[in-house]
Amino acid sequence: MDDVVIFGAGSLGSLVGGLLARDHDVTLVGRDPHVSAVRERGLHLKGAVETTVRPDAVTEPPADADLAVVCVKAVDTVAAAEALAGADLEVCLSLQNGMGNEAVLAGGLDATVLAGTCTYGAVLEEPGVVRCTGVGEVALGARDGGPSDAADRVGAALDAAGVETTVASDMPRRLWEKLAINAGINATTALARLDNGALVDGEANAVATAAAREVGRVADAEGVDLSPDAAAAAVERVAAATAANTSSMRQDVEAGRRTEVDAIGGYVCKRADEHGVDVPVNDTMTRLLRAWEAERELR
Repeated sequence: MDDVVIFGAGSLGSLVGGLLARDHDVTLVGRDPHVSAVRERGLHLKGAVETTVRPDAVTEPPADADLAVVCVKAVDTVAAAEALAGADLEVCLSLQNGMGNEAVLAGGLDATVLAGTCTYGAVLEEPGVVRCTGVGEVALGARDGGPSDAADRVGAALDAAGVETTVASDMPRRLWEKLAINAGINATTALARLDNGALVDGEANAVATAAAREVGRVADAEGVDLSPDAAAAAVERVAAATAANTSSMRQDVEAGRRTEVDAIGGYVCKRADEHGVDVPVNDTMTRLLRAWEAERELR
């Protein structure tokens, strides 16, 4: 796993790629002017991790790699699968928000597709410069759960580069927990323009934890071991640990970009409808975010 492609070199993708570049050959696939800045001056990581690395940086994926790490927004997953379809890949790891990304990638790639979550915090401050706002963890494993030789190899590669890594056999549960965290934190902070820490207590806490509890009830209907209380506790834990952070969905709203609401709140509402589970908080926040996008012709 020495040859790694990061597809989607935004803030998180560049941070993960920069960390991996300390021990592996890494190619960042992204957009200008960030790609040009990295190619000309290197990638500068600041904040909780301080280093400068010089990965390759391009706008189109290379012809082959041992590992592709996909970090694009969920709305771009189909395009990512199409772009990577012609590459000779051994393993593909999704570190994306939302649900359903792994199935899309697996349907379009002749590679082993792994599921992953990442709790590192990252902000792209300027082209070529990424601030790590908090050291977290990458958890990865087979998308349907259980052991995976490919996950073991990828985990060893990340660990060798100093990335905090857990190879997990319970990725379905972890993905639903991440969905609960995103549904609670991202939507609430985006709509109310709050830092994550504002969700630790008060009125915003009540909204965020209610959204997470709804996700727990849907997860239970799906046969996933995630209780409503566990989902709410995960939101409070992550909000406290990332108190000063600006959520990715709030960043999108403030920048006037389309959000990942369809793969987060939209996914929750769709699954809830299939199981007859009432999710009024997720339904309301999803409708409000979609209305905001429609008003700005983003959808």
